[in-house]
Amino acid sequence: MHSPRSTRLAMLTLLAVLAAGSPAYAVEANRSIGREVPLFNLPDHHGNEVKLDAVLSQNKLVVVAFLGIECPLAKIYAPRLQELANEFGPQGVGFLAIDSNQQDSLTEMGHFIRQTTLALPWLKDGNNVVADAFGAERTPQVFVIDAQRRIRYRGRIDDQYGLHTIGGYARPEVTRRDLAIALEELLAGKEVSQPETQAMGCLIGRVAKVAPHGEVTYSNQVVRILQNRCQECHRPGEVAPFALLDYDEVVGWAEMMREVVNDGRMPPWSANPEFGHYKNDPRLSAEEKQLINEWVANGCPRGEDSDLPAPREFVQGWKIGQPDQVVYMDDEAFEVPAEGVVDYQYFTADPGFTEDKWVMAAEARPDNPAVVHHIIVFITDESGNRSGGMRGGLAGYAPGMPPQDYPDGVALFVPKGSKLTFQMHYTPNGTAQKDRSYVGIKFIDPKLVKRTARGGVAGNVGFKIPPGDDNYEVTAKYRFRRDSLLLSMTPHMHLRGKSFRYEAEYPDGTREVLLDVPHYDFNWQLRYDLAEPKLIPKGTRIHTIAHFDNSDHNPANPDPADEVRFGDQTWEEMMFGFFTTIDPNQDVQQELAEKTEPELGTGDGDGVTLNAGDSN
Repeated sequence: MHSPRSTRLAMLTLLAVLAAGSPAYAVEANRSIGREVPLFNLPDHHGNEVKLDAVLSQNKLVVVAFLGIECPLAKIYAPRLQELANEFGPQGVGFLAIDSNQQDSLTEMGHFIRQTTLALPWLKDGNNVVADAFGAERTPQVFVIDAQRRIRYRGRIDDQYGLHTIGGYARPEVTRRDLAIALEELLAGKEVSQPETQAMGCLIGRVAKVAPHGEVTYSNQVVRILQNRCQECHRPGEVAPFALLDYDEVVGWAEMMREVVNDGRMPPWSANPEFGHYKNDPRLSAEEKQLINEWVANGCPRGEDSDLPAPREFVQGWKIGQPDQVVYMDDEAFEVPAEGVVDYQYFTADPGFTEDKWVMAAEARPDNPAVVHHIIVFITDESGNRSGGMRGGLAGYAPGMPPQDYPDGVALFVPKGSKLTFQMHYTPNGTAQKDRSYVGIKFIDPKLVKRTARGGVAGNVGFKIPPGDDNYEVTAKYRFRRDSLLLSMTPHMHLRGKSFRYEAEYPDGTREVLLDVPHYDFNWQLRYDLAEPKLIPKGTRIHTIAHFDNSDHNPANPDPADEVRFGDQTWEEMMFGFFTTIDPNQDVQQELAEKTEPELGTGDGDGVTLNAGDSN
């Protein structure tokens, strides 16, 4: 229970916030360094009251950290905050963690604390009164206050992880320990050299400051948008860090949902809508965005339960149907560390193909979606050698990407003796994990195959990106030697990737943009499946144009001082414009009757640019 004093303080603070207007205005008004914050008493996850004045009386400084239990950055930084408490606690620094998210219950907080073995006092800020008083906006966000309750530092813990308008980023290592530096300077009697930094996490799930009103309700409109656009990933067991299946959960993420939708970060999709139409385009319509904006602005009204649609039923298990064969990446699970950057991992598996195979569908699946960023399963020769024995791609996985499922009569040819090489990219999430991913394969009777799926690439492996260059261009081209139907395109770069474009130069000299990705996001390795196959006439050249940002303006850049070349790892770079085609005039049955060796699906053009001749 709160004391009468704390209750009065909470009411006064809440009234002050209400008088100030919207939550955004209240937060903006409370930004100033040196401002005195009010005392507060809050319950911990056991219900025991913790008083700020008691903590201040025992310490020279107090770190107040606003955290949440589902924000991915808060999950990563909570253990790091504990390490800082262990480091600075003996020097007279107290630490308090505060959860102001309305969607986080005390029970859920307790479960999270037990999982992460945190020893910090973790307090619940009902109605986000304390968050408003501090001007806290996001999780994680930290404040350092002195004995007079003056704010001496506000912002991030360090600069390794963050979110921005395009997506998230993770540097290989910390380059500035902002909170630690601020504490060291204050303990030495100095002013903080950088008293404010930008906290780049999830918005705090505040209680609405306006009474819910309006005709747009959760039950009548918003839940249907979530079912169609969000719940595929935002449900238990899937890649998204939190579920969006019920009102109480959704309302806590409403402001964050509005932000990522308006920024174009969610649902993940990077294609410029001016060029091309894609059957897997998940973007919200202008009307859907307007409904979400209106709903949040009007205080997130719930509506009538009688208006709720039936819960969406999701495909359980394999999206391609039961596979004929399942191949695991390795006999043992890979151990993913709690934090840091994990280099690409490669695992070669022998599927035991003693005869030629025709693949009609393949689905790569993460064993542990919480830490698997993406999977690419390559077909390699009997040696399993990636450098010299590549035979094309079998399947890929990235959050939101549908499995590879070819049209009727189309299949991928895989010769006997082939092996499968898994390229695994892992992203630590704050706790040590294990993963043993796998791929499911469906075969088709060769007698039913009409055309072969072919993979091609217009890529460049000979570039050198200068240090500090924020818009370095690399190009490549590919010429078609036969009429082809283009099915999909998949651009691939690493952390310095900025933009990517596919252009067709037709035999008559005209050019057309096939796919434009103006803001490439390494976090989402998407395949863009055309709504209708596009005819690419014989003699057409596909040009791919990529731009890289190797400057310090790119928050994901591992090292702006490096000259960057081609390489497998994320701190190196790649420039590949993959695509999938079929030959509309092919007759596989005639080829088989004539005992012609089927093509391996590695393309039908003049090859890729392998030098720096096309680079600027």
